[in-house]
Amino acid sequence: MRLGINLGYWGAGMDSDNLAVAQEADRLGYSVCWAAEAYGSDAATVLSWVAAQTERIDIGSAIFQIPARTPAMTAMTAATLDSLSGGRFRLGLGVSGPQVSEGWYGVKFDKPLARTREYVDIVRKAMSRERLSYEGEHWTLPLPGGPGKPLKLTVHPQREYIPLYIAAIGPKNLQQTGEIGDGALLIFPSADHLEETAITHLRAGREKAGKTLDGFDVCPTLPLAVGADKDVSALADMFRPYTALYVGGMGSPKQNFYNQLAQRMGYGKEAAEIQKKYLAGDKEGAAAAIPERLIDQTTLLGSVERIADRMQAYAAAGVTTLTLAPAGFSLEDRLASLRAGTEALERAGLA
Repeated sequence: MRLGINLGYWGAGMDSDNLAVAQEADRLGYSVCWAAEAYGSDAATVLSWVAAQTERIDIGSAIFQIPARTPAMTAMTAATLDSLSGGRFRLGLGVSGPQVSEGWYGVKFDKPLARTREYVDIVRKAMSRERLSYEGEHWTLPLPGGPGKPLKLTVHPQREYIPLYIAAIGPKNLQQTGEIGDGALLIFPSADHLEETAITHLRAGREKAGKTLDGFDVCPTLPLAVGADKDVSALADMFRPYTALYVGGMGSPKQNFYNQLAQRMGYGKEAAEIQKKYLAGDKEGAAAAIPERLIDQTTLLGSVERIADRMQAYAAAGVTTLTLAPAGFSLEDRLASLRAGTEALERAGLA
């Protein structure tokens, strides 16, 4: 099992440290450095900045938002980043959520599965440097009846094939991701529930495409906080606001994919209470309503030995790249967490 690092969003308060974190992950042999975007920083700019100042570590978008860019623009960006980084780019895509898609980008959040499938088709065509023509429900290229003509990407990516990941949570999206993607970006993954909440659906998609999970990258992101095992409860409290935001406040009352995931993990009553409090403006109450076990199941907390045990569980559940989001109040804390992640992987016998 490989390790990755997720820098999160630029502008989240740790900007001055993020380059040092990426460079330390590069030195330690981490496989990939991901950057995120929502409605603030864009991931492409951050990734180009990281790529210019690292040597070996891959850079990846987790995610480029599908409503933010035309598929051809995404192919251009992917090819450019792959060329500039010397073949180190991984393309991660996702539909975002209804509030961001419609409120920020002005793009209707409808038929997300069909939109994703068409988007991936067009991106792959463009990156392969075919002359681009496409007839679908959501995109038609070139536009009919006008001066447009099929064009070919002029930039040569460093590699013939850039790996494509899709952020997926729901069963149907996971199955489609297994069918059309090279990897899945997962969030709030519990090793105890990964088979029924993710792997079984990914496997079904691979089988539909006549493939197996061999070579498919199962890539969840887990927050990491290192400390004494007796302090696990206090460490879990660090992530209450984060978990409350996603389970309680992401998406809309009817379309919160993270809330639905918590329900599938057996926290139906608790998920409803968290969302009710969060949407009513009681963020502290929502955070307090989160069961400690839910946080512990979806993060890496405690000593290196405890984290090593958890890593073994994730590897056994089918994870191939474990992406860490190290918490800390200082740069030194975050760098120490990166080193602890490497040590835990070695202790787990997974390096």
